[in-house]
Amino acid sequence: MNQEFQVWMKHIQQTCEQALSAYLPPVSQTPSHLHEAMRYTALDGGKRVRPLLVFAAGALFNAPQSLLERAASAVEMIHVYSLVHDDMPCMDDDDMRRGKPTVHVKYDEATALLVGDALQSQAFLTLAQADAAPATVVGMIRTLAEASGSAGMCGGQAIDLASVGQQLNRAQLEQMHSLKTGALLRASVMLGAQAGKELSAADISALNTYSAATGLAFQVVDDILDATADSATLGKTAGKDAADNKPTYVSLLGLDASRQLAAELCQQAHTALQAYGDQARHLHDIADLIIQRQA
Repeated sequence: MNQEFQVWMKHIQQTCEQALSAYLPPVSQTPSHLHEAMRYTALDGGKRVRPLLVFAAGALFNAPQSLLERAASAVEMIHVYSLVHDDMPCMDDDDMRRGKPTVHVKYDEATALLVGDALQSQAFLTLAQADAAPATVVGMIRTLAEASGSAGMCGGQAIDLASVGQQLNRAQLEQMHSLKTGALLRASVMLGAQAGKELSAADISALNTYSAATGLAFQVVDDILDATADSATLGKTAGKDAADNKPTYVSLLGLDASRQLAAELCQQAHTALQAYGDQARHLHDIADLIIQRQA
């Protein structure tokens, strides 16, 4: 990871933290307990990969900083809400996330359910209040809604839950993760791009190809880390996929083949961005970050 990217990444992570804090309701506002729990889970944690993608894609089309901050905050709120619900006993039943107790452990299950619901609503409110052309705002809201609903993230999670104890083939596994993980990563890229301009067919094709490759690579690496890293490194319970008998790329392809697949997907992501030259350098860097990450 080059130094220029490290500096940029840290700056965007700090910018996102400040924006999230501003767009989340304050603890002083009623109901304070719910707002405290929302801020507990959304702030001070995570790699902020989705906000990084928003800002990196926005750089391609000179998108305004204020709109990127709203888009990055909105997509991160959706992501965090999904983690809160995913960790609950009715889903994956996990007690640690981002190195600290999950919301239902820190507070209780009812609060965790409401935190997820409220974060989802807050995400769309954050976008709806953007100072931008109505057509741009509506388009961005649609992008996020499609990615997070039954044809995206929620649909992928439903397939995941229904697949416990089964051995999916590679096409089925790819479909599941293109929805569960890939849809929101693609939305992050598209939100950043949409904040800058009305996209051409060529833009959409290139960004879709990049997003599909990076989204799948993210999940392949996730499966690898779940099988090889420890809980302290991951910030969540390691080995849980195997313990829960979930289908993964490692269980289907093996460790070495999964690592090779991640490298091939990374190369596909790089190739998709050739037309953008140096303007896409941070999207290139994020693709590398995704397959090199250790947590």
